[in-house]
Amino acid sequence: MKLLPCSAAKASSPAIQYSVEDELEMATVRHRPEALELLEAQSKFTKKELQILYRGFKNECPSGVVNEETFKEIYSQFFPQGDSTTYAHFLFNAFDTDHNGAVSFEDFIKGLSILLRGTVQEKLNWAFNLYDINKDGFITKEEMLDIMKAIYDMMGKCTYPVLKEDAPRQHVETFFQKMDKNKDGVVTIDEFIESCQKDENIMRSMQLFENVI
Repeated sequence: MKLLPCSAAKASSPAIQYSVEDELEMATVRHRPEALELLEAQSKFTKKELQILYRGFKNECPSGVVNEETFKEIYSQFFPQGDSTTYAHFLFNAFDTDHNGAVSFEDFIKGLSILLRGTVQEKLNWAFNLYDINKDGFITKEEMLDIMKAIYDMMGKCTYPVLKEDAPRQHVETFFQKMDKNKDGVVTIDEFIESCQKDENIMRSMQLFENVI
């Protein structure tokens, strides 16, 4: 999981070879059952999965929360060929649902649950929230362009075929024209979801988003 490098990195280290049973035994001590049960009800993970995820999260983030700078540092490890700073900023804001400048384990699990096991509708709702940078309930062409530029910057110059400088703008022009059904200059969540579900080309384009989660 690209968003949880702590668990992936630690598990592969020769110095730390915990079995699943060891993970569960050690993680259980740290958990309050009522908190676990609440998260289990709010997500699509089992209690055992949550225990293991929590241990990985705490190994990487002992304070129990991730600030934006740490989030950017973690994310940059997976895209060394480009500049992931701006995209990580937008992604951090999407995970930070209460906008307090930190992503807690609860924030992380709720977002991860949708991205990994959510319905198409839930994933599209999450994607809309990512693109709606100022959280006013609409996506403007400028917001979509900002996100798309951030994705292209993160992918770097090593893509094949090599992307042209105006590729993000061309991508957004096509994308936005199809989504803005009533041509009022903004895309609502209904327009966004309807367009994505009905248009095969847009769904294919959405894979660019999915691949960088």
